[in-house]
Amino acid sequence: MTTKELKQPSLIDALIPIVALVLMMGTAVVLFADDSSYGPNQIALLIGTGLAAVIGMKNGHRWKDIEKGIIQGISVSLGACLILLVVGALIGTWMLAGTVPTLIYYGLELLNPSMFYAASCVICAVVAMSIGSSWTTAATVGVALMGVSAGMDMSAAITAGAVVSGAYFGDKISPLSETTNLAPAVAGTDLFEHIRYMLWTTIPSFLIALVLFIALGFSEASDQSADKIQQMQTLLEGTFNLNIVMLIPLVVLLTLAIKKMPAFPAVAIGALLGGVWALVFQPDVVQSMKDSGDAYSVGALKVVWTALFDGVSFATGDDNLDSLLSRGGMSSMLNTIWLIICAMSFGAVLERVGLLTRAVSAILHGAKSAGAMVSRTILTCIGTNLITADQYIAIVMPGRMFKEEYAKRNLHQLNLSRSLEDGGTITSPLIPWNTCGAYMHGVLMVHPFDYIFFAFFNLISPVLAVIYAYLGIKILRLTPPEPVVSAK
Repeated sequence: MTTKELKQPSLIDALIPIVALVLMMGTAVVLFADDSSYGPNQIALLIGTGLAAVIGMKNGHRWKDIEKGIIQGISVSLGACLILLVVGALIGTWMLAGTVPTLIYYGLELLNPSMFYAASCVICAVVAMSIGSSWTTAATVGVALMGVSAGMDMSAAITAGAVVSGAYFGDKISPLSETTNLAPAVAGTDLFEHIRYMLWTTIPSFLIALVLFIALGFSEASDQSADKIQQMQTLLEGTFNLNIVMLIPLVVLLTLAIKKMPAFPAVAIGALLGGVWALVFQPDVVQSMKDSGDAYSVGALKVVWTALFDGVSFATGDDNLDSLLSRGGMSSMLNTIWLIICAMSFGAVLERVGLLTRAVSAILHGAKSAGAMVSRTILTCIGTNLITADQYIAIVMPGRMFKEEYAKRNLHQLNLSRSLEDGGTITSPLIPWNTCGAYMHGVLMVHPFDYIFFAFFNLISPVLAVIYAYLGIKILRLTPPEPVVSAK
């Protein structure tokens, strides 16, 4: 069968798998609540993938071509899956080495409960801006802040929202960030012009988010926080050897990130260094975890090895602290990887058989004003995030499709690159089955549906971008060409 014999999908064709997926996802949440991402959502995604494949074959696509698209789609996410595995290993060894417990201890010492949410947001913003990675920020500083939150008896959902807000603000304006480089590359704009133009929506959104976090901090600060903080610090001191040296693995990882080492080897080095640190500085912790029949050298090696693949488990006498510290290992990320593979399969089939392009073209129809173009671009990025489950696709695909349309409407490509970030980058961690949402859930241990309404920056920035567009604020137009004067 040749390409000419392929039938173009109708709008109904495009909507069937999308609507079916939305209905199945909603049903999964109703039936399974917080457990919906631990199997039910994966089944919904696979059924949606099957529906899309059937529609594609109806329109003349061969199963071999569809299968090839699935394989290619999954291969796009393999880099993220590898990073997830080594992040799980890093969390395990950093717990064992006392690196995360030390961060929690000092955080409890320094952070005031009334300013905790706002401070968490700012800390994550600074780190993410410095290293250009929201994922690394969440897996290191974010994990520690979740522990501080537990010690202060603060809301885990609001803390996760503050971590996500800060991490994505810093990631968005960092020239080291992959998405910050990808958006202007797709739109055809300069990186630093793109960053400067983004500041008009990014800075006000971040300031509004900080005001909201300050208000929540004052409203939730408890008089009992001091007792809980003291209790957790005492337990941490009794379990680990805590001092500034325990933070060296964190410093090494951040240095590697600043030096632009790729995430996978950088995090892997951090994880292995954490294992060495555990052997050198936490011999009592290692001793308590090894099998009684093993010699110390053999038992210690097995403890560190286990921390890498299956995490660690502590018994401090406090259930909340045990729940916080007993985690990590590559195995803890396997469900998240399962979710990513299923989501990428669904998005890949939609793209291969032309259903995604058909749905997006329907959204673009009739858009003439700057407000209509920007709002539809952002909605398309959000929809692509929902459907394909990948923020990179949510930037690249709308960018390619809308680039010429912006030029036709005399809109500068900076409007497009900013909209791609406002709609594609920022909304990705709010979707549980998106690679970013699944990652944040796996690292912070808070479901995106729990923190979604507290990730203020991620919610405000797209809305503000649309408001700017309809009001004509900071909307750049292409300079019309000079009229040609004929020689007499």
